[in-house]
Amino acid sequence: MSETRISVETFKQNLTAVAQPDFKHNMSSEGSCSENEPYAMQVIDDSMEPEFAQGCVIVIDPTGIVRDGAYVFAIDDKDEYIFRQLRIIEGKYILVALNDDYEAIEIAGMNRIEGVITQRSAGSYRPPNGKRRTYHKWYDK
Repeated sequence: MSETRISVETFKQNLTAVAQPDFKHNMSSEGSCSENEPYAMQVIDDSMEPEFAQGCVIVIDPTGIVRDGAYVFAIDDKDEYIFRQLRIIEGKYILVALNDDYEAIEIAGMNRIEGVITQRSAGSYRPPNGKRRTYHKWYDK
């Protein structure tokens, strides 16, 4: 299976190009209110299937509660962003893919976690009666 990873710097540069001019400042370590705001991203690979299908949208809360079993957005040992389930085993922080084709990754600690996935939207469809339905699942309740 092919896995897509995005380096932290590439992610910040690409977002800066499409966001407001002060976005790069907001992503800095100096801190700001916007650092604490939830944001959405699209899942771009199959590493977290079947729970998170490729193409679904996830909401990431930087202030979410991090606990064993939580789905997290983190920075791995190569300084790349990664979306995985966090397992805390014997004091070690391990990022686990739901798809067995991907290896588990140990990270240095909680400081590598950028946010907790609080919601998933698998898209919407329009049934014959014409009423649009969306499929959401919440993970922080």
